[in-house]
Amino acid sequence: MRSEGQVRFIKISSRTQMIAAGAAAGLLLFWLLSVATMAVSSYLSQRDRLSLLEREAKVATSESRLNAYGDNIGKVADDLKRRQDFIEKTSQSVLGDLPKDAKAGETVSDSTSEAAQTVKKVSLAVPQAAELARIEARQLAFIEGLTRLADRRAAAAEARLASLGLNPQTMLASLNDRSAQGGPLIMMATSADGSIDPRFQRFALSLARMDALERSVAGLPQALPADLQYISSGFGFRANPFTGGGGEFHPGLDFKGPYGAPIYAAARGTVSFVGQRSGYGNVVEIDHGNGLITRYAHMSGFRTVAGKQVVPGELIGVIGSTGRSTGPHLHFEVRVGDRPVNPRPFLEAATNVLQKAGPDGTARTAG
Repeated sequence: MRSEGQVRFIKISSRTQMIAAGAAAGLLLFWLLSVATMAVSSYLSQRDRLSLLEREAKVATSESRLNAYGDNIGKVADDLKRRQDFIEKTSQSVLGDLPKDAKAGETVSDSTSEAAQTVKKVSLAVPQAAELARIEARQLAFIEGLTRLADRRAAAAEARLASLGLNPQTMLASLNDRSAQGGPLIMMATSADGSIDPRFQRFALSLARMDALERSVAGLPQALPADLQYISSGFGFRANPFTGGGGEFHPGLDFKGPYGAPIYAAARGTVSFVGQRSGYGNVVEIDHGNGLITRYAHMSGFRTVAGKQVVPGELIGVIGSTGRSTGPHLHFEVRVGDRPVNPRPFLEAATNVLQKAGPDGTARTAG
């Protein structure tokens, strides 16, 4: 250092220089670390902000999608409700009001309470699907109502058969007969996993039972087989008509009538036989299903052919005296499982045409 013409020297030792250099380097490093820390902090803060914005965007998108799905569920539920309305109203126009009250002895399920609980839970968990749960409850109530109706109609048909001395279980035997069945395998299910809701399965079984019993009732003799004067021989024991002695079993009713008088089908069915049988002469047989057959014998002529579908009152032949016969008449039989049963209760229950019976078993007709 120069001062007033004099020069002075300041000596800094190596150690001092090293300390000073270390201090400067430390300050520089501290500054760099501070800057780096600030940069990292700023980056992290920016990253968190971006992440928050992204999450907010996703939440907004999810809400919009949920709302969109909710709107779509609402539309689907509305369509299903309209369809259910249509099904119920159409069914009501044909079947009437479905029974909702349970009667003693009935085994139809009642899902009312269970369905109400389901609607409540769904409404709390997924409000958008609440309407779907309500429609499901209506559907279950509807199918159970149909099942009750089928069971009650089956019971009415069963009582009608029993009142005529027929065993309804015999009529239902066709439901369990698998000896002549076949066809393509077409599975029926109510769930995507291929299972069937027990309530729907029960309905299908009840409907099949009702159909079999009502077909049996529809096949019962319900029309006079001819324009007849009177019953000339009843069902059961009688004296031998040729000798007047002994006794024999008569498996039908004999209706006296003139030669050529028309003979009519007593019930709906399929003509299963046209020809001659020993003792019966010229015979027409009609199969009414479930083992029920009517037989018309001693004809002088046929007016139908085997395989033809006939309805009550349709002309099938004319009265004669063929076979084992003492004069022109119609021998009329009702057979169940190839066993003859008394035709009188069928005709009396169906048309009320047979009036008072005499001690000999004969009866005048009302028309």
